[in-house]
Amino acid sequence: MNNEIVLEIKNLSKVFKIYHEKNNTIFEFIVSSFKRSKKFEHLDVLKNVSFNVRKGEMLGIIGSNGSGKSTLLKIIANILIPDSGQVSITGKVIPLLEIGTGFNGELTARDNVILYGLLLGFSKKEILNKLEKIIKFAELENFVDTKLKNFSTGMYARLAFSTAIEVNPDILLIDEVLSVGDESFQHKSFKKFLEFKSKGKTLIFVSHNLEQVKKLCDNVLWLKNGHVESYGEPEKVIKDYLDSS
Repeated sequence: MNNEIVLEIKNLSKVFKIYHEKNNTIFEFIVSSFKRSKKFEHLDVLKNVSFNVRKGEMLGIIGSNGSGKSTLLKIIANILIPDSGQVSITGKVIPLLEIGTGFNGELTARDNVILYGLLLGFSKKEILNKLEKIIKFAELENFVDTKLKNFSTGMYARLAFSTAIEVNPDILLIDEVLSVGDESFQHKSFKKFLEFKSKGKTLIFVSHNLEQVKKLCDNVLWLKNGHVESYGEPEKVIKDYLDSS
């Protein structure tokens, strides 16, 4: 693993406003929109989070639901803007955060690969040259002309992952998106992760599967109630996490 830092997070914080006012009719909604004050509370999703990730590292992020894991990845992916703190990134980031993002259910798998590839920065010629390889890796050869609205969530995930890895990113963000896939595809995907890692790529991996995290990751970040509870060697951090349950 290289000593070069490719991701640096400093004192990152994110607050969401949770509104409690309930509107049961369109009239109530319109009236409430003109009110000067609305009832809400601040939810501190991330609190002064700081850590570094090095080139070629695989970082696992663990924590209970609502601990801030997905919010953290969305900030790294520039989907959300933090309220305070800094994010410094070196290289191209590709997020695999939500199943089907960038896909159109009314289009076929073939058309969606082309569309998704264009969104990820390919030229049409490049994505067409990779189309057969993508469909084969996704194990969807028999469904290439099927509309995505007829796909299972697992098929969605396989297609998204297979397209994204062809971009050859410097940093790949994964948020439980492969947990819906079958075991054989998960195994193939994690083998691909290790192949990426061997080429000096960096992976940041959110998962509730602690055995996978322990097996694959160089370091683990444990988020608890929005702050860093522990960071470091996988076995120790995971033990601390389990002991706290």
